[in-house]
Amino acid sequence: MSDALVLEGVTKRYGQFTAVDDFSLRLPAGEVLGFLGPNGAGKTTTIRMVMSIIYPDAGRIRVLDHPNAAEVKDRIGYLPEERGLYRKMTVGDTLRYFGQLKGLRGRALRERIDASLERVGLQDWRRKRVEALSKGMSQKLQFICAVLHRPELVILDEPFSGLDPLNAGLLERLVVELRKSGSTVVFSTHQMNQAERLCDRIVLINQGRRVIEGRVNDVRARFAGRIVLIDGDGDLAPLARVPGVVDAHITSGHARLELVDGTPPNAVLETALRHARIARFELQRPGLQEIFVKLVGGDAAPAEPVVSGEAARE
Repeated sequence: MSDALVLEGVTKRYGQFTAVDDFSLRLPAGEVLGFLGPNGAGKTTTIRMVMSIIYPDAGRIRVLDHPNAAEVKDRIGYLPEERGLYRKMTVGDTLRYFGQLKGLRGRALRERIDASLERVGLQDWRRKRVEALSKGMSQKLQFICAVLHRPELVILDEPFSGLDPLNAGLLERLVVELRKSGSTVVFSTHQMNQAERLCDRIVLINQGRRVIEGRVNDVRARFAGRIVLIDGDGDLAPLARVPGVVDAHITSGHARLELVDGTPPNAVLETALRHARIARFELQRPGLQEIFVKLVGGDAAPAEPVVSGEAARE
């Protein structure tokens, strides 16, 4: 399988501040990548470099086997973090404008607009101005502007930010549909639950550096055995004092323990059997949220600098 996106040793600095530091990634075509990290970790800077809005100070980027996204712009759909629509235009005119920018014309454009508006529940708003839309409606409109031309690569910067649960659920379903249609999807987020549901693979970035990368199940498997769940009748409090237990949440009849790397779970089981009648002993794979907190914790990155339009073109 070919790679839709390749970054090799990419670095971006603003004066003394390093926003992205020696970052590398390969994304096979047809997969969904969750680009994860705390606010200010370097996600948006990396996406802007991928889109050739700004350029790296070092390293190499290839997008759909081209060295510059501008060369394949009609094969890419992009939803930026800073939403931007023409507020005085109607919804229908907005979609026609963005469709024409991507080479759509005539009947094909009309049919895609009709289908897209119906899919996101905006068919009755076709003749309304963009300024009349709610935030959620505007975000749905900009999403379909980004994918109206059925791009091979879709890049979404914080697409779920600020959405209510219903609209977030709709956008999740649209991402799944994109993947089923064969598109490669990259979306940045700091919401681990959505990444866990939607992604084939994830990459976690913090302070501009890659922390962990891989397929979701493989990443979770690297941390398997560190979480132990126990249900039993008796005194489970002594489990918190077992060597290798670094965190314990114990209530009546239930214990959830986190073990340090290399701690044998059998040591916990032996202690539990001495103090209680055990109904359940389970090794649990942690979710991405727990992995994220463990790897990043309080070491969140400072905010990325705001780059002016002139600086972005340099």
